[in-house]
Amino acid sequence: MGHRLSKIYTRTGDTGTTALGDGTRTPKDSTRVEALGAVDELNAAIAVLLAERDLPGGIRAELTKIQHELFDLGGELCLPGHSGIRPEQVGRLEQILDELNADLPPLKEFILPGGNRPAALCHMARSVCRRAERRVVTLSHAETVQPTALTYLNRLSDLLFVIARVLARQAGGEEVLWDHTR
Repeated sequence: MGHRLSKIYTRTGDTGTTALGDGTRTPKDSTRVEALGAVDELNAAIAVLLAERDLPGGIRAELTKIQHELFDLGGELCLPGHSGIRPEQVGRLEQILDELNADLPPLKEFILPGGNRPAALCHMARSVCRRAERRVVTLSHAETVQPTALTYLNRLSDLLFVIARVLARQAGGEEVLWDHTR
């Protein structure tokens, strides 16, 4: 592992630039830093969800693992050319998706974010995940991004949607269906 921060402020970013993992400096509003920041926001949104006490243990464990993988993805974005997400991690998300979705009724209507607090927080994390995905796509138009990073974020947003459905139904709760006739 590289350098550890012993002092939190360095003053090196006071002029609007930040250092990437390879030591190069880049503007704080660059597409790379925007993508990195969006992944960081996603990790924080998942942390808020994990602060809920009533999460099923299996979901809690997976979300914690995902937080670590998002840190790996951040490392990938911070080090141009580095690979932090592997195809088997995407495969694991797909397996979890299939397992959780198997017990849910088929969708016949759109679902509104909500149902209960944990489900609403999960929907918030899902929407932040979609933003992170958009930022990484934007970065990929200008610089090389590992395709697995994009696939991982796409699959993760799907998984967060399914987890939100599971959480909305826990303890006898219900999903909030969109009423297009209103």
